Amino acid sequence: MDWLSRMNSAMEYVETHLSEEIEYEQVARIACCSTYHFQRMFSFITGLPLSEYIRRRRLTLAAFELQQSNAKVIDIALKYGYESPEAFSRAFKKLHGVMPSSARDKGIELKAYPRLSFHISIRGDVEMNYKIEDKQAFDMFGISTVINANKDFLEQPFSEIPKFWTKCVSDGTIDRIRAAAGLGECQLHGVLYNSQGEKFSYMIGYFLPQSGLPEGFEQLQIPLQTYAIFSTGLYPDGQSGIHDLWRRIWGEWFPSSNYEFANGHEFEMTYDRGNNMYEMEIWIPVVKKLNA
Repeated sequence: MDWLSRMNSAMEYVETHLSEEIEYEQVARIACCSTYHFQRMFSFITGLPLSEYIRRRRLTLAAFELQQSNAKVIDIALKYGYESPEAFSRAFKKLHGVMPSSARDKGIELKAYPRLSFHISIRGDVEMNYKIEDKQAFDMFGISTVINANKDFLEQPFSEIPKFWTKCVSDGTIDRIRAAAGLGECQLHGVLYNSQGEKFSYMIGYFLPQSGLPEGFEQLQIPLQTYAIFSTGLYPDGQSGIHDLWRRIWGEWFPSSNYEFANGHEFEMTYDRGNNMYEMEIWIPVVKKLNA
């Protein structure tokens, strides 16, 4: 399977460069995707950010070397990318529970994080409903912010985005968007776009009204695109299930589908289905794999 081969080749690059500076761009290039989306996919599949995996592997190898050689702590610290023995000691103790100087003592218990490899896991116990749709170009308007994932693509966006929504509710922005769009209590939508390394933009908004861009808001042009569309199902709060759905899309659907991510706008669409029940959809831009 090409995807498995590419991911394992990327891990081989990481493993052979643990004592050097690891270029995330090169890791992603080997996996045939952008740096931003490799880190996000890695986090969803493995359950931890790429940066944390690299840190654990380096400190695992550092512990082996302390036990098996007479190398100085400062030399091992520098080898695995730490600028000072103090920084290395703090990181080492945080992971292993003891200082590096104690690692050579008899009976000391240390942690070892094995090298990661990807393989096919046959599960299929929970179905995923999706549809592929072509959408014509359209415009949205609203207000945006920059989400800084700080290499933690597993959790940080799922804390920063709700904070942004809470702020926009409390300061009246949500009501102003609804009023500008001529809406009542209709739910607004979210757009993820303009990914740049560890950052991406996120807009809360709605479809641009025929009268044009309302004063005080931003306009976002969405080109013609093919989307894979996934639903959370119905929930009373409109948010339950969205985090798990993102995980499953990147960790289960993409690796086994005939589609690849196409750099473009991603959507979290929220719909009021009545009786205080809401449904969310995730729209992800896709293209068919060349060898599919």
